[in-house]
Amino acid sequence: MASKLEQACTRAQASVPDCVATGYVDMGSGMLLGAKTVDSHPREVLDLVAAATADLFQGTNVSSIEKLFRKSRGVKDDGAHYFQEMIVMSDNLVHVFLRSKRNSEQAAVFVCRKSVNIGMALTKSRLSLPDLESNV
Repeated sequence: MASKLEQACTRAQASVPDCVATGYVDMGSGMLLGAKTVDSHPREVLDLVAAATADLFQGTNVSSIEKLFRKSRGVKDDGAHYFQEMIVMSDNLVHVFLRSKRNSEQAAVFVCRKSVNIGMALTKSRLSLPDLESNV
């Protein structure tokens, strides 16, 4: 039987237009906590997606940018993150990455066909995030 998180991934995938994969990542460990895809993918590929998500949000360069922003604005380093959402477009797909509002060390990933209406994909992804967060 699928875990609660995998069930939430299935619901998210069904609600986001043209969505071919949904995942939920713990960026601290780099682990994929749950996923749903329309095709079967080797575990190694899914694990790389989890690692890439962590790099996007918390990689060395991103962390440096956040530190520089804080320093230039005279803001105390309280661990808050500037980057909350990212959209990456590849040749055939649109990837939506959303940092969790409940736990900044977690993120949701939605992969849609390139034909998707980006605004709808982003809106539906945002609406799916609380269900994913509450089922971790």
